[in-house]
Amino acid sequence: MLDIEGCLTDILAIPGALDALVIEDPGGTAVATGRTAPHLDPQVSAAALGETLRATLEGLAFTSPDGTVRVEDVIVTSDKGHHLLRPLETALRGSLLLYLRLDLERSNLALARHRLRTISGRLITT
Repeated sequence: MLDIEGCLTDILAIPGALDALVIEDPGGTAVATGRTAPHLDPQVSAAALGETLRATLEGLAFTSPDGTVRVEDVIVTSDKGHHLLRPLETALRGSLLLYLRLDLERSNLALARHRLRTISGRLITT
């Protein structure tokens, strides 16, 4: 069984982490949430983030010589923080999407990407 809640706890322990979601893809349904702002609906956010990933993949596929592209992660930096999206395939749950929002001032983007990759590896191999 996948330890999604344990992985979410580890994601939120990344220095500068503000909030995180584990999203079931392609449905765009939040299966685990952590420290989301009270005015945000995790299900609406999950659906929008799923659409963001799909649009990114489609856009990149148009620019790819063979029409396909494999994305390791997507990083968006806004005035409110760094936003990391990490798609992955699991043996038991199928496609998942990890989302992490980081504080601009208190986070190290390279460290966060490394830790998110390590944590996601636990979900893939379980």
